[in-house]
Amino acid sequence: MTQATIGIVLYPGVQMSAVLGLTDLFALSERSAENGSGALPRLRVRHLHFSAAAEPDVVFDSDTASSDEGSTRCEVLLLPPSLEPPIVAEAAAPIARWLCQHHAEGSVLASVCGGAFVLAETGLLAGRTVTTHWTYAQALQDRCPDAQVDADRLIIDQGDIISAGGLMSWIDLGLILVNRFLGPVIMARTARMMLVDLPGREQRFYSSFVPRLSHGDAAILKAQHYLQAQEGKETRLAVLAEQAGLEKRTFLRRFQKATGLTATDYAQRLRVAKAQELLQFGKQPVERVAWQVGYSDPGAFRKVFHRIVGLTPGEYRQRFYA
Repeated sequence: MTQATIGIVLYPGVQMSAVLGLTDLFALSERSAENGSGALPRLRVRHLHFSAAAEPDVVFDSDTASSDEGSTRCEVLLLPPSLEPPIVAEAAAPIARWLCQHHAEGSVLASVCGGAFVLAETGLLAGRTVTTHWTYAQALQDRCPDAQVDADRLIIDQGDIISAGGLMSWIDLGLILVNRFLGPVIMARTARMMLVDLPGREQRFYSSFVPRLSHGDAAILKAQHYLQAQEGKETRLAVLAEQAGLEKRTFLRRFQKATGLTATDYAQRLRVAKAQELLQFGKQPVERVAWQVGYSDPGAFRKVFHRIVGLTPGEYRQRFYA
């Protein structure tokens, strides 16, 4: 019987609950696979602990009978989340060099949440799209400017590199790996046993708009503060340019450069963020919420809300009403 080895990398600050949760998820999938076809590979899980050495120590191995105890060869090397602030580049660098070596030998690299900051030091994200927790998106973009950070998505699977967004998205990533090695039937059985949804959620369901304010353009910052005070309801170009003290064309160019968004999209996200709050904590009908955040046409509001959040206002309220 063939075997697929998943190495869970224990870097400084790693969230041990995710490490153990992933280990249990793969063990459950193994148990489900035992009742199926004998042609399926076995899943072997190893915990690889990094200290000061260039090579990690194997501190856990689900295959206690194996004869290759010293080897760290894995089909997948997985970087779990961390409850600490993102790992600094200097601490991640030796781990990243080791990851690059194994990626060149065929290992898939996968990250969850803050684990993406270790992945960023490999240099392998240049020209790729990657995700992390939405509150870390700008920090990861700054750390890895050649990558495209898309924090709206919960999972981005590019074959040899997989990234997952929030703290608990290790469940989604684990199920995707089960699907890759054991197939969709075993993935569905494992999800059913754990009472969790199959992969397919999006991180933007859970995130809120965090405007970029540390760009250093004082004129644009004035316009941002004005937009915030108006809750995105004032979008006239002449008014916004006047707030910034800039000519209209200059304002449009500098606003997008500083914030990463057009002024219209920025204002829409402010309105939608307010609508999310009203839907989550209030009982007003959607039409009333639309009017309160500045939309006279409920249909237009629903379209904008769905584009940004990925759910209709009704679906959002059903899922998140407090």
